[in-house]
Amino acid sequence: MTGQHSWGYGQDDGPSEWHKSYPIAQGSRQSPIDIVSARAVYDPNLKPLIISYESCTSLSISNTGHSVMVEFEDTDDKAAISGGPFQNPFRLKQFHFHWGRTHSQGSEHTIDGKPFPCELHLVHWNGRKYATFGEAAAAPDGLAVVGVFLEIGKEHAGMNRLTDALYMVKFKGTKAQFGSFNPKCLLPLSLDYWTYLGSLTTPPLNESVTWIVLKEPIRISEKQLEKFRMLLFTSEEDQRVQMANNFRPPQPLKGRVVRASFKA
Repeated sequence: MTGQHSWGYGQDDGPSEWHKSYPIAQGSRQSPIDIVSARAVYDPNLKPLIISYESCTSLSISNTGHSVMVEFEDTDDKAAISGGPFQNPFRLKQFHFHWGRTHSQGSEHTIDGKPFPCELHLVHWNGRKYATFGEAAAAPDGLAVVGVFLEIGKEHAGMNRLTDALYMVKFKGTKAQFGSFNPKCLLPLSLDYWTYLGSLTTPPLNESVTWIVLKEPIRISEKQLEKFRMLLFTSEEDQRVQMANNFRPPQPLKGRVVRASFKA
């Protein structure tokens, strides 16, 4: 990779500066977006989303310096999504979160201008068509990301194992074993979704993502969300900076159509 630019979410290295190192930031299919529900087009040809995570193998949890990420074994299509707008299954690679310093913001996508306190991204790649995740991430049809909104409510039982592990990856660059976690428990009951063509929401901002944004949020408790805010953007030897507001604001739609799998 040429020029590993450093980027972040601060004043000097945040989303408004990314275009200087990553000109694609001003491209024609950037993410996230504000989904205007009344302008989404119901598409009866969209198939139901099929999420098959039964035999997934989670490996580790890590603090990337930008988020917290759980990685999976992705040597085959054992853990994959299919159906929806896809011809091929897309295999699960990792999931991570974006969240705010307060409950009033944090998600990357917004619905009718409304943000959520947190958003989960489950990142998948087209292993039938591409040999590696890197190759898929450079292709217009290489990646599929499922976005799930989180709102504050009662405690989420499935989330406890994850929030209880966060203390192990408090600092940037730390990693811990995190086996047998199935993210199926983090999905809402309804898999109604919006879909559109977009990009990674972090540098290198590749325009390689078919987005699936689930309509129904999941709920986690205030206490559970607070644990995310105990993470740090910084490594152990640095001055501590709380990890929060690690989201990119909505980008211009530039003529794209958002399709809905459900009738409004």
